[in-house]
Amino acid sequence: MTALELLWLPILLAAVFAFVVSSIIHMTPLWHRGDYPPLPNEEAARAAIGALNIPTGDYLLPGCNSMKEMSSPEFKEKLNKGPKWLITVLPLGEHGMASSLVQWFLFLILVSFFSAYVASHALAPGAHYHDVFRFIGATAFMGFSFGHIPASIWFKRKWSTTFKHVLDGLIYALVTAGTFGWLWP
Repeated sequence: MTALELLWLPILLAAVFAFVVSSIIHMTPLWHRGDYPPLPNEEAARAAIGALNIPTGDYLLPGCNSMKEMSSPEFKEKLNKGPKWLITVLPLGEHGMASSLVQWFLFLILVSFFSAYVASHALAPGAHYHDVFRFIGATAFMGFSFGHIPASIWFKRKWSTTFKHVLDGLIYALVTAGTFGWLWP
């Protein structure tokens, strides 16, 4: 067992390195270019939806308030007639990236911390690089990747988009595992 307090440097550096890699992945036209294409006839959609002044939040269309309502013939007709949407309404106006980037960095630290927690209970100080890489890599991969899969299962996100996010998670996990392997006490 390795004391968790000995792992603060790899926890923080892994988060920094994964942050840099994620920035490169998302700022260059690699594989995320076509994840969110514009709506066909976007201006008509903007005019129709914008006039509704929908508050910020997540919505399902058609929506219902109970399981009883969901099984009603009227609701089933709405499902068959369409449209069927899962939408997230963002706040109006320009939004800076600072808050999102800070939250992303905190998430990277969180995944690194829990990966360190698991590995610290399985490995002693002086553990071999490959053992550290295996424990940290597997745990970080789960933390970075598996949470994307339910969006395709339940909310019909394109599987290709989900696989790209899982690939991103694999890359972040490899960077995290390499950092811990390098700096393991």
